[in-house]
Amino acid sequence: MNTSTLALAIGTGIVGLQFASLSCANGFIEDSKASLGLRNFYFNQDNRSGPAAPSKTEEWGQGFLLNYQSGYTAGPVGVGVDALGRLGIKLDSGSRVNKAGRSRNPGQLFPQDSDGSVVDEFGSLGLTGKLRLSKTEARIGTLQPRLPVVVFNDGRLLPQTFTGGQITSNEFADLTLIGGQLEHAQGRDSSDDQSLSVAGANDPKPGQFSNKFYYGGADYRLGKTLLLQYYYGNLKQFYQQHFLGLTHTLALPAGSLISDLRYFRSSADGHNASAAGRAEGYRITDARLASDPDKGKVDSSLRSANFTWKVGGHALGLGFQENDGLSEHARLNQGNGTSSYDVGGRMIGSFLRPEQRTWLAGYSYDFAALGTPGLTFGVSYNKSDNIAVARQSRTEKEWERDLRLAYVVQSGPLQGLGLAWMNASLRSSLASQRNIDENRVILSYALALF
Repeated sequence: MNTSTLALAIGTGIVGLQFASLSCANGFIEDSKASLGLRNFYFNQDNRSGPAAPSKTEEWGQGFLLNYQSGYTAGPVGVGVDALGRLGIKLDSGSRVNKAGRSRNPGQLFPQDSDGSVVDEFGSLGLTGKLRLSKTEARIGTLQPRLPVVVFNDGRLLPQTFTGGQITSNEFADLTLIGGQLEHAQGRDSSDDQSLSVAGANDPKPGQFSNKFYYGGADYRLGKTLLLQYYYGNLKQFYQQHFLGLTHTLALPAGSLISDLRYFRSSADGHNASAAGRAEGYRITDARLASDPDKGKVDSSLRSANFTWKVGGHALGLGFQENDGLSEHARLNQGNGTSSYDVGGRMIGSFLRPEQRTWLAGYSYDFAALGTPGLTFGVSYNKSDNIAVARQSRTEKEWERDLRLAYVVQSGPLQGLGLAWMNASLRSSLASQRNIDENRVILSYALALF
């Protein structure tokens, strides 16, 4: 979709929604709001090992995110509509980016055209209908869930979106109930609706996919210091997943201690549970031998504990994560960027490989404590071992170090303007994983329209 078409579609949609609601406005228009998010993104990835091209990629783009949220009509059942417009514009695909073929280097920020060249722009318009009854809300259309069993990815020029329906209820004090179904995803570098899959099934062409991901769960708060969570996710024909979480804040004589405990149990579902189904491509990346009858079967337990001590502007964190199982941790993955609700995920690596054990350390500082609000710094380090490649092998290791320096203007005509520099280095002994150095520079600004 070109720039003018997207702008016209968004503008027409917003105007139409407001005029259609005049007869029952009472909140629909008065409570509506819209903002335009701007994200200028420079991406540089230097592959320090491996023979395959490219050895280095550089890309630069400008992203626009128009977010319109209506209020609700009056009456026992309130009705509303939201709109999310995404537009990404290529400023530079980089002289080192190979435009001759998709399989060699698709890049990181932009999709490719049918001839394999990087497109000049891409975008989409997503609409979401919503209903509200008492303290319960139903939404159908474009969704961006951020839940233990499904997390939309926002690590590139434009955020990932999903299509489906979700109900959220806060009828009971301190208890939030959530349930929904997703059918398609729109990647962070795509304007096309894609069916859902996992790593290992999305790689071969055409691959195997599903249009049914069911999820539900509960958040229960005990006072202001303890959060208990349970969630369930089911990607039909691939996997079922249970999640338990506990987050607790303990006041100390100096600062506070935040404890974050998480546990995932993932198992096979449908075609993935049978050898015949896995032979058809309903499989996940794993460390089993090719001769193993369970090759490609989902079977893992991911457990983690992370503790953060906060005092003044300082935050010091230590943790541990282990994926106990011969398959990688199951999560929605269409092959163009994914996120997971785990404590070990970093800028480059996911640290969710079969049998992988990871020790985590991090430190951040908020310079508001020194009289400079808006300036923050953070560093994190992951060190892992015991990665399974073949069933009997547990000798592979990897580590990653991440740095982040960010500043948000606090006042004046540029208030809200943000600048962030992110740097990461990943080193791995795995033959399938290249050693990578990566830099990102992000300039962002959100403009309130009304």
